[in-house]
Amino acid sequence: MPLHLHLGESDLLHCRFAISPLWETQEAIRTLKRPERHGYHLPWLRRIRAAARTVDLAAVWLLMPQRGHTPDFMGPPPIGPAATFDEEIAAVRATPAEVARHDIALSLACTPGAADTATGRGLLAEPARAVRELADALEHAWHVLVEPEWPRLRALLEADVAYHSRRLAQIGLEGLLGELHPRIDWDPATLTLTARAGSHRRSLDGQGLVLLPSVFSWPDVVSGFEPPWQPTVAYPARGIGSLWTQPSGATPQALAGILGRRRADVLSALGAPTSTSALAHALGLAPSSVSAHLTALRAAGLLTAQRYGHQVLYERTPLGSALVTGGQDT
Repeated sequence: MPLHLHLGESDLLHCRFAISPLWETQEAIRTLKRPERHGYHLPWLRRIRAAARTVDLAAVWLLMPQRGHTPDFMGPPPIGPAATFDEEIAAVRATPAEVARHDIALSLACTPGAADTATGRGLLAEPARAVRELADALEHAWHVLVEPEWPRLRALLEADVAYHSRRLAQIGLEGLLGELHPRIDWDPATLTLTARAGSHRRSLDGQGLVLLPSVFSWPDVVSGFEPPWQPTVAYPARGIGSLWTQPSGATPQALAGILGRRRADVLSALGAPTSTSALAHALGLAPSSVSAHLTALRAAGLLTAQRYGHQVLYERTPLGSALVTGGQDT
């Protein structure tokens, strides 16, 4: 079942974007657990492989079921538009023991046998201690896995917020919600946002909605925060296809030799999601010519295409990015 969020008129006045280093840390940990699902992040995974072994994530991973509930208190909705990690982790450490125990129990119930493991029993028996130890693990993961990359991540997330803020000014909230991700639907007649990201219904009751761009949530839309947490929808940020690569100043000669000069130019120019007309203008080519190249590159698995409103935006796949960069990490 999809997630249905019912907005009242006052909720429409309290929708906002936010960026969360704690959320990215939690999702980076999840990516580390299931790396096969995250082709875009393979350069990062290779780079932090040794450092990741120094972080004890067993308890955190136990609370990240394949399908189901991850404790809300471990990655709560952002407390502000751009809170620091220290501010966010302090809120985690302040979680009341009874709240944590309930949240942990919900999560453990999603994995058969998890509550009966030694770690699961310990988390339930001493929730105050569990909060401290989970917060310590998240903080260690932040310093080792995410903080060294945070300037790069924050720049991409801020660019996403800037882009969607402009779109909000251009097309309004109704149009914006329909553009964020193909798995998000908006019904203006009933003021209902539907995300194929959960299995429950919730009325926002004046709390408004937090829209959270995320790097490590890709390719999923994530939501499901229960009261008293503010309703939040995390969606993949734009432009992650080139996140872990250095911008190429010119089309590599080797790539041009394989694909042909024009087709290689098109692939190299896709450092961020771009439309056919924008590419044609940037490259000085006819839109029809660019469209033909895009079709061929997409058929070869080097590009993906996503519709945003009346536009189709093209972005490199991990394979496409590897060809442009020669497989070199930054």
